[in-house]
Amino acid sequence: MRVRVASSVSSSVACLVVSLLAQTIGFDPLGVGLVATAKAQSVPKSLEEGGTDSALRVRKNNWTVGVAGGQLSGTYMTFANELAEVLDDGDNLRVVPIVTYGAASNLDDLLYLRNVDVAVTQADVFDYFRTQRKIANLESRVNYIVRLPASEMHVLARNEIKSIEDLRGKKVSFGPTALQKLKTGELAALVRVIGRPIDFFAKIPANSGLHFVPIPFSKIFADYYALGELTSKEYPSLVPDGQPVDTLSVPAVLAVFNWPKNTDRYRRVERFVDSLFTKWDKFREPPRHPKWRDVNLAATVPGWNRWSVADEMLKRIRPKDVADAQVASSDFSAFLKNSGSSAASLTQDQREALFREFMQWRDKQRGSAQR
Repeated sequence: MRVRVASSVSSSVACLVVSLLAQTIGFDPLGVGLVATAKAQSVPKSLEEGGTDSALRVRKNNWTVGVAGGQLSGTYMTFANELAEVLDDGDNLRVVPIVTYGAASNLDDLLYLRNVDVAVTQADVFDYFRTQRKIANLESRVNYIVRLPASEMHVLARNEIKSIEDLRGKKVSFGPTALQKLKTGELAALVRVIGRPIDFFAKIPANSGLHFVPIPFSKIFADYYALGELTSKEYPSLVPDGQPVDTLSVPAVLAVFNWPKNTDRYRRVERFVDSLFTKWDKFREPPRHPKWRDVNLAATVPGWNRWSVADEMLKRIRPKDVADAQVASSDFSAFLKNSGSSAASLTQDQREALFREFMQWRDKQRGSAQR
């Protein structure tokens, strides 16, 4: 696992939702450094093989794929690590997970950092780079492989902060190392957009004087986000039982750099994607992160293009996923049409959330019928 060491993280690497909130209520983003060390790993069998230095160098680097994950304690880094573990095939395919500053900087790294081929990022980040950073030809340079589960916005603050409005003009941090500053009042809030549950928050003891600040959904977020919630099931010490905290959620994306066809980097990522779809069922098994089981391989990402190789392999290796999604989408559209005006007024995010519930219900119905 590669580790990037940073002295500070500027507010520009925060996701678009944080930018929108900052513009809305005027809080002051404050970066926090990330310094981490790589975990020790077991000795691979490939080390038993010998050869000249030049031969070993070629063999070790021939089939490596770099994956930008996220901060060390985050869900995205867990995704990257588990990609490395499940897809590992020695010198035939070696996935190198990279600790980074987070979802927004991952897209920056995918574009500009050497040896980064794949990145875990968020759907809104793409639009931020396109509209705010104005990156040229972004749609042709970056595609997606699969849509990952949504990530929730966690705003942790002292108990006297009752609403997002209370953060107006105050300093907040986007890094997990600022908890002590939050407790002493040096910071007003700690913000992370990450898939729940996350141990960092779950391990905060009861009576800490901290809580999650609710984020009410409004039209300003409708283009990118859906309504989410944080519950006592994930965070019993921070959320009272039966009193979920409203927040925002945004789909995560496994993004890929669109390397020119038949180049060295292209063939590496092509093998990575082939292995990903072939071994997909392994990601749904313990001890893998439970959010893998929420992934619909055929799900699309509005505003993004699926990488052509991933699209072809999805249809070839897992045609049932595509067919099921197409049939379900047709059934769901008919259901919405017959539901009248209330269904027609749903936003795209609301439609997608309702579609996920529809798919879960349909799977349960099928399971009951089989029994």
